[in-house]
Amino acid sequence: MVTVKDIAEKCGVSTATVSKALNGYGDISEKTAVRIRAVAREMKYTPNIAARQLKTNASHTIGVLFEDETNVGLTHEFFAAVLNAAKAEAEREGYDILFISRNIAGKKASFLEHARYRSCDGVLIANMDYSREEVRQLIYSEIPTVTIDYTYNDHSSVLSANVEGEYELTKYIISQGHRKIAFIHGENTSVTKKRLIGFYRALTEAGITVPERYIIEARYHDPEAARQAAQKVLGLPDRPTCIIFSDDYSYIGCRGVLSTYGLSVPEDISVAGYDGIAMSKTMYPPLTTFAQDMEGMGRRAIQKLIEIIEKPKTCRPEEIEIPGRLIPGATVQKIG
Repeated sequence: MVTVKDIAEKCGVSTATVSKALNGYGDISEKTAVRIRAVAREMKYTPNIAARQLKTNASHTIGVLFEDETNVGLTHEFFAAVLNAAKAEAEREGYDILFISRNIAGKKASFLEHARYRSCDGVLIANMDYSREEVRQLIYSEIPTVTIDYTYNDHSSVLSANVEGEYELTKYIISQGHRKIAFIHGENTSVTKKRLIGFYRALTEAGITVPERYIIEARYHDPEAARQAAQKVLGLPDRPTCIIFSDDYSYIGCRGVLSTYGLSVPEDISVAGYDGIAMSKTMYPPLTTFAQDMEGMGRRAIQKLIEIIEKPKTCRPEEIEIPGRLIPGATVQKIG
């Protein structure tokens, strides 16, 4: 096994200098640090995690708190992409990932108790009911946390640019001549509130008012809830010309409902999704959607969490917004 001493001998520097370079200390020159890290890679150096934990009192383990009420789990394309990117970034930085649960050796425990039991240096929290007391208990504990798409006061979070995303998507639909636009949105969360702001902002700028019956709540990533909402919209006497779904997956689950009404997309009705999941790219016609930068969110969340862990005295809490991009697709027909 390659040691710090081996690297020091090859570079002609002290072991202390090697240690500083590998641990990111700034009291050696950048040129020296870059050379040492390059040599370490060439020699396939792997840190002794057990020794490092004894020395630094750090486990180099990051917990992930993830819960999906629709029971889709890690087949949920949005969160799977976010967490895969987070895992890759954590491992690149020398951290392991483990999932936080309510059990310790078969006994019931809180999320905080499990995180402490596993000696987590920090916890990434995604897709939770953030109002739950046991989640708040973890957030306000001594363990550093970063949340995905939800913000607590004085705590860091990584957010998709939901206001801007829904605004751009709705503005595009309006540019195609649509004025009767329905929005089947997700449950009452901060994400939904922001997307509604973007939706209404685009309508207001265009001088458009849509009836409240066009705005229906369903649940994210729940095709059955989306189907029921779509049936309400399609059963209206003044049917909209375009329906925006809460996410791509919900629209995919609703295509059969459109068929039962004898509607073809986009000839008879236009549709749009949200997220830009891989499945939407294989559809015909290609789905009009707004693609969130899921990988970017995962990477940035881990980077921020590691910054909090390793630089607690200088790291400040922040809300980090990750922009996405509009994918015009071919499911919104130009009318008028």
